[in-house]
Amino acid sequence: MKLLLQNSKTGELRVEEVPAPVAQPGRLIVRNRYSLVSAGTERATVDFARRSLLGKARSRPDLVRQVIRRARTTGLRETYRSVMARLDQFTPLGYSSAGEVLQAGEGVDSAAPGDLVACAGSGFANHAEIVSVPRNLVVSLPDGVSPAHGAFATLGAIALQGIRRAELTPGESVVVVGLGLLGQLTVQILRAYGFPVLGLDIDPAKVEAAGKFGLEQAAVIGRDDVEAVADSVSAGAGLDAAIITAAATTSEPIELAGQLLRERGRVSVVGDVGLEIPRRVYYPKELDVRISRSYGPGRYDPSYEDHGVDYPLPYARWTEQRNMGEFLRLVAGGRVDVSGLTTQTFPIDRAADAYRLVVDNPARENFFGVLLEYPRTSEPPSRRVSLAGAPGRQPRPGAPRVGLIGAGG
Repeated sequence: MKLLLQNSKTGELRVEEVPAPVAQPGRLIVRNRYSLVSAGTERATVDFARRSLLGKARSRPDLVRQVIRRARTTGLRETYRSVMARLDQFTPLGYSSAGEVLQAGEGVDSAAPGDLVACAGSGFANHAEIVSVPRNLVVSLPDGVSPAHGAFATLGAIALQGIRRAELTPGESVVVVGLGLLGQLTVQILRAYGFPVLGLDIDPAKVEAAGKFGLEQAAVIGRDDVEAVADSVSAGAGLDAAIITAAATTSEPIELAGQLLRERGRVSVVGDVGLEIPRRVYYPKELDVRISRSYGPGRYDPSYEDHGVDYPLPYARWTEQRNMGEFLRLVAGGRVDVSGLTTQTFPIDRAADAYRLVVDNPARENFFGVLLEYPRTSEPPSRRVSLAGAPGRQPRPGAPRVGLIGAGG
């Protein structure tokens, strides 16, 4: 099967033939039909891999501290070798896909072979023909929802979790700062629930696109009178909440959100932005800042994600899986439109072109949802892969035969 890999040292992207995963207890084997390239998260991953060692160190001081601690215990030379070996590896990309169940592992009764499902999780829902995904990160597609639309489920769950962290009540007004793919999904979900919404972005094209999806109040940062538009949405009282879905190296989105909110308003931070909170803005209004952690409760918990231990619904109403399911319900009901957000589709063999668009965008194309498509086939997954350049010689009669278990570093 084909799998998209990235070299952590150089940023090189490569589609390789690898053996298909085998069934495991608590997991589903899924043949992907589509996977979604996350413009924000995966662009950051590729950008980081392309940087020099010095650039990597500057952008991730937390990793530098880990290296220093290890050097103190194992020595500089051994630490250097370990870091270089770890960097010079190919790792899979992707975390949002949809396809057909091929096999359900022991203990999985939520889906059966032939079912169409959406999959989530870094390291699980990869850009690959076939994936192995724990049961808590798989949701059945409702009737009428295609795998191409189901591939948006993870991003939809992230948008939903950002909304939940804002703790909105009926009738409250909210501003969404950043109208990329995640922002567009957030706006559509808020409108589906009936909240008055203001959308903001520095890119006029993204603001215009939000209008095509029905957003009535929007403004271009740096061009329009944003505060005047916010006053019109909130009747001059100040907006109740802000959801930041932008990506920025500065804290300007945080400051802008604070300026538009009423006293005791809430800020939900979904995007990767600076978190230097301006006291002169936030203190007088007693504003709350909440970090939204990806798709919902269960994220980063090995018991939930890896081992399939669900959280009881009365105590954790919305988990990663339940957020995915709710998003797909909105899609199935026509209240969220992801077809209009699908701007480009590439076959898996052209995955490098998809990433060139998302990361470099040499032609300056407008894009939101970029999908990778996988070939349709009824052939069973292959558990073997031929090594390029492997010698074809047959062993001599009576010669000893040696098997190698583990072909890693």
